[in-house]
Amino acid sequence: MDSEKLTEISEGVKAVFIAIICALVLTSAFALIMQVFALPNKVILPVNLTIKTVSVFVGCVCSLRGQKGWLRGIAVGLAFTCLSGLLFALVGGSFAFTWLLIVEILFGGVIGALSGVFSVNLR
Repeated sequence: MDSEKLTEISEGVKAVFIAIICALVLTSAFALIMQVFALPNKVILPVNLTIKTVSVFVGCVCSLRGQKGWLRGIAVGLAFTCLSGLLFALVGGSFAFTWLLIVEILFGGVIGALSGVFSVNLR
């Protein structure tokens, strides 16, 4: 494997790791806010999608450079969405394969593509 491919893979792994850490911090803060202010359950889905969007964006901006930002961003968004779904299913104790999961995975890919394009054109 040449060094360019290795760099792209390491940037992608770093981006996913940063996105997961960001999502854990933001989700913990949101859980605390939910407890303190007794917000209704209907705010959970939009806030969850916002947290995922911000997390993928932060991961891509902090890590991705070079070319093919859209493609590498899609990979980061999809990997993050799948890994975070598994991680939060483990923490929550349940996993359900629903249409919402498919929508979230597709959403992660789209947000990843947009974040990747932004990231590589940042300079």
